[in-house]
Amino acid sequence: MLESEFYEKTIQHRISVAGVGLFTGQQAHLTFCPAPPRTGIVFRRMDLPGQPEIPAALHAVVPSPRCTKLATEFASIQMVEHVLSAVFALGVNNLLIEVAGPEIPAGDGSSLLFVQALDRAEIVAQPTKRKPLKIQTPVYWSEGDVHLVALPADEFRVSYTLHYPQSKLIGSQFYSFAVDSALYRKEIAPCRTFSLYEEIAPFIAKGLLKGGGLDNALVIKEDQIMNPEGARFFDEMARHKVLDLIGDLALIGSPLLTHIIALRSGHVSHAAFGKQILLARAAKEECLEVFSNPYVLENC
Repeated sequence: MLESEFYEKTIQHRISVAGVGLFTGQQAHLTFCPAPPRTGIVFRRMDLPGQPEIPAALHAVVPSPRCTKLATEFASIQMVEHVLSAVFALGVNNLLIEVAGPEIPAGDGSSLLFVQALDRAEIVAQPTKRKPLKIQTPVYWSEGDVHLVALPADEFRVSYTLHYPQSKLIGSQFYSFAVDSALYRKEIAPCRTFSLYEEIAPFIAKGLLKGGGLDNALVIKEDQIMNPEGARFFDEMARHKVLDLIGDLALIGSPLLTHIIALRSGHVSHAAFGKQILLARAAKEECLEVFSNPYVLENC
């Protein structure tokens, strides 16, 4: 990455989008607003008393099925992964995201809605720089058949292996992507969330996916894609997993220089892995502070 890419960025103009919420089925409204340097990404619930704010940070992640949800004592917001993926991939560091409702608009199930809005709002550089988080030694996280590793690299790359043995149509897919804003717009942003019909049927029966449908998700039933237009890429599923992973790792709060390799991971493991990366950085910084103590250095 060029050094100039680490200048902080925001947007020039406010811009709003709206759409159906995947879980509530209600109209959800979102407005991107410019923010000063060192703000980070902050959600503001405009529909609640006092308009409480929720930071886009790992410490705010709370359990939620099939999406990433952030919460504080006063408010929560869910389905943040797609909008954060667009924000992070386009290099925006400082942004206030006003939301009227408990979730982000689903759009078509990809991040295109947010990419197009941010482009219309005109992304602009700010005079301050943000130091990237550069992985110096490998960081691992594993649980069962889910594995993630962050390796040293001079770029931010994501390599994802998807394995769905229960579906002949999906099977195993692999996609590797060096995160670049121009390529993201073409290769990742259009890729929609997906699911096997058998997986989401119980959620639909319980009324937990009131806004879900073929216009905002890729649905596979009996090894056939139910959407009339089919898939946008033969490996759209793996590409969407890359989209999700970028959005979840945006919660680390820093530009990244690392190669992330992921196998069968999802939102829960992404959050746990992000925290592992922050713990590794904190341990390294602690070691640097006490570099004069040889016994401590041996453990770094």
